[in-house]
Amino acid sequence: MSSSQIKIAVIGLGYVGLPLARLFATKYPVIGFDINQARIEELNSGIDNTLEVSSEVLKSVLVAKPSFSNGLFCSSNLDDIKDCNVYVITVPTPVDKNNRPDLTPLYKSSETVGKVLKAGDIVIYESTVYPGVTEEECVPVLERVSGLIFNKDFFAGYSPERINPGDKEHTVEKILKVTSGSTPEIGKKVDDLYKSVIIAGTHLAPSIKVAEAAKVIENSQRDINIAFVNELAKIFNKLNIDTHAVLEAASTKWNFLPFKPGLVGGHCIGVDPYYLAQKAQEHGYHPEIILAGRRLNDGMGEYVAHEVVKLMVKRDIAVKGAKILMLGITFKENCPDVRNTKAVDVLNTLKDYDTDITIFDPWAKPSDVKHEYGWDCINVLNGERDFDAVILAVSHSEFASLDLDSLCKTNRIIYDVKGILSQADGRL
Repeated sequence: MSSSQIKIAVIGLGYVGLPLARLFATKYPVIGFDINQARIEELNSGIDNTLEVSSEVLKSVLVAKPSFSNGLFCSSNLDDIKDCNVYVITVPTPVDKNNRPDLTPLYKSSETVGKVLKAGDIVIYESTVYPGVTEEECVPVLERVSGLIFNKDFFAGYSPERINPGDKEHTVEKILKVTSGSTPEIGKKVDDLYKSVIIAGTHLAPSIKVAEAAKVIENSQRDINIAFVNELAKIFNKLNIDTHAVLEAASTKWNFLPFKPGLVGGHCIGVDPYYLAQKAQEHGYHPEIILAGRRLNDGMGEYVAHEVVKLMVKRDIAVKGAKILMLGITFKENCPDVRNTKAVDVLNTLKDYDTDITIFDPWAKPSDVKHEYGWDCINVLNGERDFDAVILAVSHSEFASLDLDSLCKTNRIIYDVKGILSQADGRL
């Protein structure tokens, strides 16, 4: 198909799908498909509650109805995507309560696309997976539902997402994109498609499995490095050494990697290593470093809570009934996403001590926090005062200007998870 014949459907309009659909819509006709009707109505009115795409930018590409002219129309109607010939699937890939990969969103979205798949169509997956998922798990679903034959009637590609939620500098078009296809010819077509909108350029991988593996190790590598500095923080805290001062000194060497300790959550770094570990174990190998890093990072929330309690005891602050202010509950700064946030691990541990916790986060939607975790959250501090302890869990820009002394009792504890406060009594 020529570029003038391309009509794209982006399946899943979350943090990954919407920015990509908006970008493609500057050069192609695009249908953004999502099963959440409320989300569709919101987007078609020019509002993105993930805050990844501004109203001005979103409205600049929106069109009133599906067409073959450039622009974005958002829909939950399957009929609206039946005329598309490129389907890009951007649904989440979570883990279950036992940290096993949950491919349900991929299966369901593949079934959806399979219902409208036609001869000559290309299905591109962007979701983070372990090597083999596209061709061994998703393609069979497409074949079964459509009745078409893979690499004869339809084709597949894989181009892993590299979205960094909340980052307004490294937007989708400014991040180099890895691409791949189920045949060399399709790989070239997929690469050309992304190359037409990604100003940072593309890298065509030799196979879909290589592209899948490249994505899953990106975040696994970062997870392991953060686990290392988290372990250093535990060691240096016992030695009464400032971890951040140590890292600052070590960073003066040209090839030192400047990772910082913290709570590692979210839908990428805190999840992707489990996908790689699952595939390794299926082939008889138990990945020691990857899973050790995960265990250490998964335990940091509990560690922070216990450090706060220790500091309170040393200050003769009664822990039971203590008023504690938690600053931030999203999984990262300046972002409303609360999925897989490890700040909740701090809260759940402190809850066991019968503390009175106030969660203040100007970015998080209280309804999302309540639905996901059962905790109440406020967006504004309305006169709350006299806290016994403050925990800065997320470094939202709004917290830099908070007068913590006015919020706390004279005898109080301030614990800085992110290492940005000058007056902290303790930090990682």
